[in-house]
Amino acid sequence: MATGAAGVVLITGASSGIGEAMAREYARRGWKTVLLARRVERIAALAQALGGDGHSLAVACDVTHDGDCEAAVARAVEVFGGLDVVIANAGFGVDGTFDQLSLDDVRRQFETNVYGVMRTAKAALPALARSKGCFVAIGSVAAFVPAPASMAYNMSKACVTSFCDGLRTEWAMKGISVTHVAPGFIESEIRRVDRQGSFKESRKETVPSWLLMPAMTAARKIADAVARRDDELILTLHGKFGVAMARHAPALTRAIFRLAAPRVGSRKARDA
Repeated sequence: MATGAAGVVLITGASSGIGEAMAREYARRGWKTVLLARRVERIAALAQALGGDGHSLAVACDVTHDGDCEAAVARAVEVFGGLDVVIANAGFGVDGTFDQLSLDDVRRQFETNVYGVMRTAKAALPALARSKGCFVAIGSVAAFVPAPASMAYNMSKACVTSFCDGLRTEWAMKGISVTHVAPGFIESEIRRVDRQGSFKESRKETVPSWLLMPAMTAARKIADAVARRDDELILTLHGKFGVAMARHAPALTRAIFRLAAPRVGSRKARDA
């Protein structure tokens, strides 16, 4: 794939947040978009807004179901002839302290955030190998910092980080780049989704607006990083600061989060 050239991008979790913003950004750059999500009515409306037939394709897909990703990739290749960039964005957060969580809660977290990314990569490999394309996984700053009452989410995103590191080495010989994106706080619906993975209209955004990076800003930065075939992109100033602290002052970082743990844990218990 020529760097910066328009092509075909497939995005999981494209119904809202970073996924929707990525679809709009790539369409703005002249790319054809393949939108995957469980909420079919949302991606169908988005596909129409991005140009409809010949420009954007909506495909129902649940990344926790074996076979869904393969079927979606096959449909994309049938309609558009191939794939140049695949973005594994689908994910949600199971919050709560370890003693508040069941093993089923953790399994559900890993099915989407870890196995969903792996299913997407497996399904996309043949098409990306043909195009010498790019695979992108949306992780999180949470992979690096021991944020309290988020252990299941933190672990799942740490797995995504490690998966990308291994995949990047293995796929280099195939000509496929692997970009790991670790966002801090971005405008999205993730904090309004419960432990079951269901969107709750009644839930309020818990992060102050001044800390939130607009989703379209994040999408532009991600698309630029993918065009450069960067290995990693950390988003937001607070995200970069948190990762730098975790990497270069781990003892201090742990101490700070230990102080925050009682307050955050009690709040998340009330919100669960």
